[in-house]
Amino acid sequence: MKSSIEPVEGNKVKISVTIEAEEFEPSIDAAWKAIAKEVRIPGFRPGKVPRKVLESRVEPAYARSEAINKAVPEFYFKAIRDNDVDAIAQPDLEVTGGEEEGDITFDAVVEVRPEIELSGYQGLSITIPSPHAVDDDIADQVDRLRGQYGELSEVERPAASGDFVTIDIEGSQDGEVSDGLTAEDYSYEVGSGRVVPELDDQLRGLKAGESIEFTAKHPQEGEADIDFKVSVKDVKEMVLPDLTDEWIADATEFSTVDEFRDDVIDRLGKVKRAQASQAVQARLGDALADLVEIEVPEALLGSEMRARLENLVGRLQQQGLNLDTYLQVTGTEPTKFSDDLRNDSTAAIKVDLALRAITRQEGLEPSDQDVDDEVHKVAEQVGMDVEKVRTQLEAADQISAIRSDLGRRNALRWMTERVDIVDEAGLPVKREDLDLSFEDEDEHDHDHDHDHDHDHDDHDHDHDH
Repeated sequence: MKSSIEPVEGNKVKISVTIEAEEFEPSIDAAWKAIAKEVRIPGFRPGKVPRKVLESRVEPAYARSEAINKAVPEFYFKAIRDNDVDAIAQPDLEVTGGEEEGDITFDAVVEVRPEIELSGYQGLSITIPSPHAVDDDIADQVDRLRGQYGELSEVERPAASGDFVTIDIEGSQDGEVSDGLTAEDYSYEVGSGRVVPELDDQLRGLKAGESIEFTAKHPQEGEADIDFKVSVKDVKEMVLPDLTDEWIADATEFSTVDEFRDDVIDRLGKVKRAQASQAVQARLGDALADLVEIEVPEALLGSEMRARLENLVGRLQQQGLNLDTYLQVTGTEPTKFSDDLRNDSTAAIKVDLALRAITRQEGLEPSDQDVDDEVHKVAEQVGMDVEKVRTQLEAADQISAIRSDLGRRNALRWMTERVDIVDEAGLPVKREDLDLSFEDEDEHDHDHDHDHDHDHDDHDHDHDH
């Protein structure tokens, strides 16, 4: 087989392939054998009819046509592997010669993954939450425990955020009282926003015995405004227990305030460190996606959206749910779900294109040894012989997917080591204060990318790997 490649308009390439007559002969043989299984000729068992007998009964042009139909897709895939074409869609195939005799020639026009030149990635800065617990965070955690043991005490002053008020409330729409917005002796925390935001604004500054009337927007869009009448019966403040060693010993497993506070700092610090560490790759991804200015090809977008949707549906099925139930439970409109899916997929593809560009531009391509090591890792994970796994991966055309996956992983590490990281106060974040492990993400990406690097194969071959 001979093949050549040339770019054509629309981020596509044209691959011109010649299958020499001798190389094509096995395909014709296979076509005749397939025909022999279908034809019934007296004196011969199905599949055992000699080719010469068949040729006297069946037009040879039919067998050649069948052979071409089967061989062209197979030789197409061989051509894209030989030419290292990163196809992202099904090809348009056109046989251009040899339909009657001689060499077979055909053209394949296929869309390929864009190869971008990325700039601006050196000197990037990202902002993440601080990996350290600050005094306010610690105080909030301590007060949360005190709040569980707090007691309400009536006060004479006006209500403020955090106070609890006992109110009579009546809500009406178009002059008709709404039962769902009407209650007597209702205990309400000022600032909680549990009814409508305007209620909190109106209650602040009111004393016991005072009333207010106001109009607020209905929480559901399209509904009529709500007219409220509210009477305040009493105002109570939450009185927290004193933070003493005696109280700590009684309320917790700790003996002293210092012990309790040290535990809060330790637990909160672990949470903050984990949150900050997870934010690094997310924020770095956002920053890289912003550098990619090209429009994402619909072929890539469709593939990514399908994969994400199938992943979600699979996870829901494991929980005994379906997508409709999920949307109802989460209160997500189908249109918003679709828009979010498209936006997330677009961002993911842009990050992928950026990392591929960095891999190429910075010379971060993996070595053959790196690929071998990864194949060994896959074999260990699935508990199979290394050579058997390698054979299956090669048959499924996944070795190149592993290579590109490792390259992107290298690029992600390279960027993580060089990007400027600051917290929300603008202070530099030290890498030793973060857990920048790539193992879990690598394994996830490994599975994901192997499904998508050669999405075009899925239309024509069932790969068992």
